Amino acid sequence: MTTQPLSALTMLLSRHTRRREFITLLGGAAAAWPLSARAQQGERMRRVGVLSGSAPDDPDAQARLAALRQGLQQLGWIEGRNLQIDARWGAGDAAETRKAATELAALAPDVIVPSGSAGASAVLQATRRADRIRDRA
Repeated sequence: MTTQPLSALTMLLSRHTRRREFITLLGGAAAAWPLSARAQQGERMRRVGVLSGSAPDDPDAQARLAALRQGLQQLGWIEGRNLQIDARWGAGDAAETRKAATELAALAPDVIVPSGSAGASAVLQATRRADRIRDRA
């Protein structure tokens, strides 16, 4: 069986078709790239507020915060990637705890984790105030 050499026109059209297919493929990939990049970044950053009645240098409070971070990480919540943790400290003072709770509520985190009943009470008051302010706006 003998094969005939391709004509110049066939080679030109074949090369042109391959180039056109390549350009179409490249153009399609370029158009889809921003969509796939957005899909990968689609998960929004979640915000967790942590209110401790202790001082920032209290070893027990730091250990509890580290345990929270580790537990969240094991569940796939990675600080800096899909999670931001905002910690505030009451330093054993009720007024400071209320102030810290108000700061956290103003950040509008997805959840606030208080430490102890005094912290829970301060968070409850602060979030109720924040809700009333948002409702008026």
